[in-house]
Amino acid sequence: MKSVLRYALLLWIALSVIASLLSAVPQLAAEPLPLKRAVELALAHSTTTAAAGADEQRVFASYVEARDSYLPQIVLGSGLGATWGYPLSLEGSAPSIINLNAQSPLVNFALRDFVRAAKSEYQATTMQTKDQRNQVIQDTVLSYAELSQWEAVLSHLLETRGDALKTEQTVNLRLQAGVENALAGTQAQLTTARVELRITQAHAAIEELRAKLSHLTGLPADSIESVPDSIPPLPEVKQADNLASQAAQASPLVQAAEGRALALDLQARGQHKALWPTVDFAAQYALLASFDNYQQFFRPGSFQQHNATVGVVIRFPFLNLSQHAHAEAADAEALHAHKEAEAAKNQVSEETLKLERSVEELAAAQHVADLECQIAQANLQALETRVDAGTAALHDEADARNQVNERYNALQDSNFDLERARITLLRSTGDLEKWARGEN
Repeated sequence: MKSVLRYALLLWIALSVIASLLSAVPQLAAEPLPLKRAVELALAHSTTTAAAGADEQRVFASYVEARDSYLPQIVLGSGLGATWGYPLSLEGSAPSIINLNAQSPLVNFALRDFVRAAKSEYQATTMQTKDQRNQVIQDTVLSYAELSQWEAVLSHLLETRGDALKTEQTVNLRLQAGVENALAGTQAQLTTARVELRITQAHAAIEELRAKLSHLTGLPADSIESVPDSIPPLPEVKQADNLASQAAQASPLVQAAEGRALALDLQARGQHKALWPTVDFAAQYALLASFDNYQQFFRPGSFQQHNATVGVVIRFPFLNLSQHAHAEAADAEALHAHKEAEAAKNQVSEETLKLERSVEELAAAQHVADLECQIAQANLQALETRVDAGTAALHDEADARNQVNERYNALQDSNFDLERARITLLRSTGDLEKWARGEN
């Protein structure tokens, strides 16, 4: 019987060790993730930046297509066919064994503006890609900062739970001794329950933020652990910096809107210049077949199989009312784009000014929350001294501890609201990526 119990005990110990090792695996696998590394992984893994890069590549290909129009387009083919009577043309060319055509514009004022428009559209798309990139950085930084905050809050809450449990045990002992009433016990339980609720909320927030960072960076959620010291200090906001004007100039959205307006301007100019004369280079070589009745319609000895033509094609548009209307529509579209660019610039300026004022208000609110937290902490220390001296009741200490917890939570929320506003302001001024990479 003793041997059976001994084996059962050994088996239970072995299972306990294995379970503890398995539970420790995620912690062993977890590695600290600095903010800079998180941003780099998010930029490399983001589907948003990948889609923006594909759009940029497509627009660049359109620009190359327009630019390469100046290069000769060479087509090699054949127009073999049987003939009856005079050899008629096949799709505009005489029946031939080999047919080589080359064509390229020499003087085309409209095409020049169209190429410039395509280049401006490409530059606008790069600005749009930059804005998408900044959005990914902002999402990553905010999630990382909030995760760091909640991890600090959780650590504080675990300490607070220990104090709350100790107070609850003390109240229970006093209840058994008949010193305290049942209401004091209920209040102590309520204090502990509030801390437990906050701990549950903290765990849920941490899991959600780790899942979000996992989607952004591609790392497993369990392996993500923030490094608070890796978050660079945020620069101070000064009214003398004129951040609204700086943001209007640095905003990728404004630059993209202005680039598209310029592209439509050039498109409209090109549509007007499409009514101007054009000069194209053209060349053709044909190897004619001797079985296509050519000899019957040429003087004896005048027919030759090798034939070539090189020259220029000059066109003078004389009357094209539809092109006139198309050019006027392009003018209206360009004007609309310029107004949209102006509206985007005004909107960025107004939002940046609003962010500046919000940062000032949140900084003042954070200062108030900090002072309130300090006062609550001082009151708690004073009450603890009085409780030890027997001049204050335990429920007074519990009320003071609840107030400290509330003030601490309010301070943490105020800190993050201020941090979020300042990070958003960094994005508006175009300094977010440099700050996130620690390049300031």
